[in-house]
Amino acid sequence: MSATDDIRLDGKVAIVTGGAGGIGRAYCRALAEAGASVVVADLDGTGAQKVSGELEVDGFSAIPATVDITDVESVASMVDAARSAFDGIDVLVNNAAIIDMPYTALATYPLDWWERGFRINVTGALICTQAVVPVMLERGGGKIINQASSGAFTAAGAYGIGKLALVGLTVALAKELGPQHIHVNAIAPGMVDTEAALKSVPRDSPLRERMRTTAAVKAFGEPEDLCGALLFLASSASDWMTGQTLNIDGGTIFRL
Repeated sequence: MSATDDIRLDGKVAIVTGGAGGIGRAYCRALAEAGASVVVADLDGTGAQKVSGELEVDGFSAIPATVDITDVESVASMVDAARSAFDGIDVLVNNAAIIDMPYTALATYPLDWWERGFRINVTGALICTQAVVPVMLERGGGKIINQASSGAFTAAGAYGIGKLALVGLTVALAKELGPQHIHVNAIAPGMVDTEAALKSVPRDSPLRERMRTTAAVKAFGEPEDLCGALLFLASSASDWMTGQTLNIDGGTIFRL
């Protein structure tokens, strides 16, 4: 088998939460182009239908699923839809998140927003993981990819703290699930110019200029810049790897 064969996903089934958004949409297409059948899962059911429809028009195998990742029953329905349509699950991409959170002092941070952020950005990933693990085991294992953030490694307020917790969850799940041939890794993007990110950091924000001066390569990326890491982690190319977080951020964060 050649190195390029290692990143093929023919016969695999992948779920992408937040699949109707900018990064999620790119993830769904990349997985489909690599050969996977894709479940486009999103709280925005209309958006999920649009993305899955685009993939089907282009000859790929995809279905939409409306899901609230914070609701156990909703997630169970998503998993049932994947099994019904494709007879299993091999890859879970925990991409759904909330980024547009108040950026205020933690000493006075609104606790309802704190709890909402953790419920979506951390607990939601755990709920989805708990739901897919039994199905993955039926197929001998699988790959789980959590969407962290370079903000996990900076003083990025409540959002960054939640994403750092997700990194911790990645490590703990990797240790626990490794013996069952389920690999758990994470991608930590830098600033990707999606609609959601631009709400949080507009193009005229002074923060963007500071980011430009600190990045080694480029401070701002496009969703497609993350897809190489996604396919590596979703495929057999990463079979000797688990519990790791890949910073894909143009050299914004350097970790020793």
